[in-house]
Amino acid sequence: MALWPRSSRGQAIGALALTAVLALSGCGGGSGSSSTSATTGGGTAAGGAKLVNPGKLTTCTNIPYEPFQFKDASGKVVGFDVDIVDLVAKKLGVQQQIVDIDFAVIKSGAAMATGKCDVAAAGMTITPERKQNITFSVPYFDATQALLAKKGTGAKSLEDVKAKGLKLGAQASTTGLDYVKKQGFDPTEYADSPKELLALQAGQADVIVQDLPVVLTWLKKPEIAAKFELIASLDTGEQYGIGLKKNADPVLLKTIDDTITQAKADGTYEKIFVKWFGKKPGELS
Repeated sequence: MALWPRSSRGQAIGALALTAVLALSGCGGGSGSSSTSATTGGGTAAGGAKLVNPGKLTTCTNIPYEPFQFKDASGKVVGFDVDIVDLVAKKLGVQQQIVDIDFAVIKSGAAMATGKCDVAAAGMTITPERKQNITFSVPYFDATQALLAKKGTGAKSLEDVKAKGLKLGAQASTTGLDYVKKQGFDPTEYADSPKELLALQAGQADVIVQDLPVVLTWLKKPEIAAKFELIASLDTGEQYGIGLKKNADPVLLKTIDDTITQAKADGTYEKIFVKWFGKKPGELS
């Protein structure tokens, strides 16, 4: 999701404000979570990692964001991010519990700061601004933005989009949005990726900017591929990380970092990558 927070508020203010959001709205996403309320007490996992829910590694995410996290036909939450965090849960000797929650609560760090979850795994870009309120794991995914357009526009770049006067859309509060704004665009903003795609399909936008893996997943669907095409990739140098609260439990953070590093070294990461993207790391285009 490559979110890029622009707030100048401190961690305490952001956490306080969004605690109210949590109290009013519970989980701001859909109904795909196995738990939608924060619990008190907590517990300790293997190795001494401190967890908000005994026997569970509670993960905040926002659904759907296929192929990183979404509900399959049975209603189970699956995806690349889910499998990566499952490796961590297995290392800790617990089960992963997923909380579907609004992005604003995740990207501010309030979800972790207020004990809603232990970690956030939501296709979330590591940025200097974010690090003010979130502790990030080592990177687990190299992200690239992409432009998806209706067929026949003739556009092959952002420059073409501007020259042809095409209507550009972007997901609100994302690095994709931030990137095109820096290029002089004022795109229409949509609350989430499904609404963004819907706008493209409805003709409200001629072109949209979104993370490349999400665009490639959309294009696997015949009804999308028949009318729309990938016109450009934008290498923005982004990397995703798993988010924890500021000054996170060092045991939990080390377990996550070690698990990701080991998975990349022993081939487990590559297997998960191929499972969800159909290609090996570095081959997405």
